[in-house]
Amino acid sequence: MSEAAQNLANRISAALKHQGGGSSDFDLNPGTELPEGRKLRPAGVLVPISVAGNTPRLILTKRSSALKHHPGQIAFPGGKVDAGDTDACAAALREAWEEIGLPQELPKIIGCLPEHETVTGFSVTPVVALIQEEFTVRPEAGEVAEVFSVPLAHVLDPKKYIIESRRWRGTRRRYYTVPYGSYYIWGATARMLRGFAARMEM
Repeated sequence: MSEAAQNLANRISAALKHQGGGSSDFDLNPGTELPEGRKLRPAGVLVPISVAGNTPRLILTKRSSALKHHPGQIAFPGGKVDAGDTDACAAALREAWEEIGLPQELPKIIGCLPEHETVTGFSVTPVVALIQEEFTVRPEAGEVAEVFSVPLAHVLDPKKYIIESRRWRGTRRRYYTVPYGSYYIWGATARMLRGFAARMEM
């Protein structure tokens, strides 16, 4: 690992050790009443940071517009923890291989961000990893419309985040966005990244 990549890994590792609870899709909507005793399904997503080039870049996906859930949205590679997965990290690595063709041995896992609760009933563990080599991107047909990257510095800059709102199920829901060019990064993905940015500032 290059000196610059090692320094980044050290910074991220230190940031992930900071104390603090998880996040949720409801953080900006404190009046939301969540059902007592709700059971969340475990999921893992990979936060893959490529350090193969001169500038660290975060790899993201754009979901297919044909999908039933969250069509066209920007997301991390990942998904629910299956019976064959040992944990959320294993699920994130498996899904990244299936969704974008990232070989499971390439990511160097640095650690995990706190769990994030989604409005769809998942408890998501974001797994932060560095990728030191280029790989052949292979979007999963029917699920991933595009694989792209943004400069890591962009999503780690709190000033890039905007709070917006829209009507959802009869109420106005507020959420984070962190636009980049033509890519509208919002919702759970933006919220997890905002938490990452906050930790890197501590």
